[in-house]
Amino acid sequence: MSLPTSLYRADQVRELDRRAGTELNIDGFNLMQRAGRSAWEILQGNWPQARHLCVLCGGGNNGGDGYILAGLALEAGLQVNAMSTVDPAGLSGDARQAYQQFMGRSGAECRQFSPATLGDADVVIDSLLGTGLDREVTGIFREAITAINGSGKPILALDIPSGLHADSGAVMGVAVRATITVTFVGLKQGLFTGQGRGCSGRLYFADLALPELIFQQVKPAALRMDFSSQSRLLQPRSRHAHKGHFGHVLVIGGDYGYAGAARMAAEAAARSGAGLVSVATRPEHALGIPMAIPEIMAHGIEKTIDLQPLLDRATVVAIGPGLGQSAWASNLLARVLETHLPLVLDADALNLLARDPIASDRWILTPHPGEAASLLQTTTSAIAADRFACVRSLREKFGGIVVLKGSGTLVADETMLYLCSEGNPGMASGGMGDVLTGIIAGLVAQNIGLADAARLGVCLHAAAADAAAADGERGMLATDLMPWLRKLIN
Repeated sequence: MSLPTSLYRADQVRELDRRAGTELNIDGFNLMQRAGRSAWEILQGNWPQARHLCVLCGGGNNGGDGYILAGLALEAGLQVNAMSTVDPAGLSGDARQAYQQFMGRSGAECRQFSPATLGDADVVIDSLLGTGLDREVTGIFREAITAINGSGKPILALDIPSGLHADSGAVMGVAVRATITVTFVGLKQGLFTGQGRGCSGRLYFADLALPELIFQQVKPAALRMDFSSQSRLLQPRSRHAHKGHFGHVLVIGGDYGYAGAARMAAEAAARSGAGLVSVATRPEHALGIPMAIPEIMAHGIEKTIDLQPLLDRATVVAIGPGLGQSAWASNLLARVLETHLPLVLDADALNLLARDPIASDRWILTPHPGEAASLLQTTTSAIAADRFACVRSLREKFGGIVVLKGSGTLVADETMLYLCSEGNPGMASGGMGDVLTGIIAGLVAQNIGLADAARLGVCLHAAAADAAAADGERGMLATDLMPWLRKLIN
């Protein structure tokens, strides 16, 4: 199912709801009815044989969505066990109206939550906590979420898995791990990054028939991207092209014991279409790299003065894969920073930058959460708590283009945040970041702008990994992406 590209914070979705009311006279209960019906249709489409539902309802509008769905299921002849984690007498507004409508149906009954009854259900519906959650889940809600996850049943989450922070994708102590999530009005950005992807399962979207005009009035917080949307940047090559038209990537790295990192970055740059690729590495490694990949030109570098002829010929420099943090590494980075070439900084180049921070508009930084924590002088747990805030802070502090790697990789340029919705857990293996560095550098070498190269590179990397994962995620190596890079980029 195709999803929109616009991603929103929870407060922005509330603003969309408000505008629907003030400008289109669509009241909140009407939207709630639309949400409940959309969820019911998705449930029917995915579990047509389900005859017994357990619907867990909270005290807010998310619970109201659940009561609407429960009523529709009851009307269709299903056995419905509606359970509330709050006293329904305390409900107000649209949620109260939804509860009263449900209870007015023949055979309707709502009980206090009890984990023992979940085992009888064919599908469990999570409508406990909505997008307003901003603190750790405790008490009966924590008990209910734990019971849902332990039920062994298919789980349909309404709007967002309960316990997941809508803006950051962080789990607030505990969160539902849904089989399917149907989200309403606007895609919540937290569903796509951090722990959000693991909690959401398969994602469906229902815009509740709101007109495009409403969405045009609220600028998205971020834009979702994939390889299909970014591949437009790849234009057919001229029939009279030669290697000089497609740039020269210089990869700098490969300290003692880490030659493989520089080699993988170099090969990825070549497979991404760079005309020429050179590696500057320790002299002990210079012979082995071209023996493995003859097309790569490798040079042993001991002193920074030896780097100058390579810099003179380079179109772009990728520095960091296997670089280390020795004096040798620090001196090479210092020399590279004196040039006017576009740069891709990764791995230990980022750790060295964290020691002596500067800003530049001619580079792309590609940190994973640990490197991002070093750059921002914080902890990896703080990075995980709000990846969107982190990538914005990195961009503000260091300039250029920032790629924050991880589940739901983020790219920040001067105007917008982008999120890659492709990729898989098989990418959690050594060398994947080195391959990404090479891909991005190879694209920059082909005269693709820094921001475009970062976005396209991230999506190409993820798409190649998804293709490689057809043979299984476990045991997937970074080098397994290489054949797919060539296929996809063509």
